[in-house]
Amino acid sequence: MDSVQTQQAEMDPILRSAAEAARGFMPPDEGLALYQAGLSAALTLPGSPLLEVGSYCGKSSVYLGAAAQAADTVLIAVDHHRGSEENQPGWEWHEPDLMDDELGVMDTLGWFRRTIYLAGLEGSVIAVAGDSPTVSRVWSTPCAFVFIDGGHGEEPAALDFRLWTPHVALGGTLAIHDVFPNPSDGGRPPYEQIYLPALASGQFKEVSATGSLRVLTRIL
Repeated sequence: MDSVQTQQAEMDPILRSAAEAARGFMPPDEGLALYQAGLSAALTLPGSPLLEVGSYCGKSSVYLGAAAQAADTVLIAVDHHRGSEENQPGWEWHEPDLMDDELGVMDTLGWFRRTIYLAGLEGSVIAVAGDSPTVSRVWSTPCAFVFIDGGHGEEPAALDFRLWTPHVALGGTLAIHDVFPNPSDGGRPPYEQIYLPALASGQFKEVSATGSLRVLTRIL
């Protein structure tokens, strides 16, 4: 890595503070690993976008938006902003103040936009408010980096694997969040429906693991 890339590998401290202050569930060590993986992918495939499936209130989007900004590209942040299964009323990760009480549904889009605005990343992050399968139907651009952190049920995770991994460019990066090989540590779908199939396909090779974050490179 040359001197410019070495400097860029260190996340801007203001953006790092914004990411750590943002609402969400990603630990700082995983966030920094996500930033570094996104930056490396963007520098490897200049001009190609980064894309995340599942943005919630924008915490991961700040880490990846910072990487996109440093590499002069953009992050496409795909989320329907109605919350995943585990965010719904009665579930463990539900946050009642994110409900639209009049409609009776989750709505995190306002929080997401606020997070990106406060981080100063509106020029590097493009929000796409739609569900993953619908957006994937019209997506055709090869991506330097795809981060899957969407629905954690079996069907949503399997769909995200099937619909989005083909958009990782050769030499690009696939990152997966909430990968728990040990069932006692957390839910299994990202591990069983995304991580294992990616390795079994022969198209991806694992390059790093930080907490529940797995980073893979597309080799075929």
